[in-house]
This record gives sequence, C-alpha cells and structure tokens, in this order.
Amino acid sequence: MANINHHIQSLQSKLQQLLQQYKQLQKENESLKKAAVIQLQKNQSYHEQINTLQQKLHAAQLGNQNLSETDKKELNQKINHYLKEIDKCLSLLHTQ
Repeated sequence: MANINHHIQSLQSKLQQLLQQYKQLQKENESLKKAAVIQLQKNQSYHEQINTLQQKLHAAQLGNQNLSETDKKELNQKINHYLKEIDKCLSLLHTQ
C-alpha cells in the first residue's frame, strides 16, 4: 500500500513539474510571438525604405543625363552608401 502511495505522489510531482514547464513555455511562446511581430514590422519598414530609395535612385538616374562626371561619381558614391546601409539593415533582420 505504501508503494502505491509512493507511486501516486511521484506521479503528482511529475505532473506538477510538467504543468510548470507548460506555463513557462506558454510565456516564452507569447514573448516570441511579440518579438516576431516587431521584427515583421521592422522588416516592412525596411522594405518601404528600400522602395523609396529605389524610386529616388530611378529618379536620379533619369536626371543623371545632365550631370557632370564629378557629379555622377558623387551621386554613385551616395547611392552605393545607401545600398550598403540597406544591406546592413537586412542582414540584421535575418540574424534576429
């Protein structure tokens, strides 16, 4: 009889541990969901920035025909700088 009581207590103890783990995992899951939503919002913001910069690049390329060579080089350097910044932002998003 004592052996049965011991098994019941052991099962109850294990059940309590499982319930605690379950609650902890639920909390962790909620925080991960919130983090995922935040990352998706950031990703969307970065895509909007990319689209804006692409439009500016296109407009600059159209107006580029009347620029001097030094102005063209300067513009290309600025554009390359912006593209590198965008790549950095995207790589940060992918690592998180």
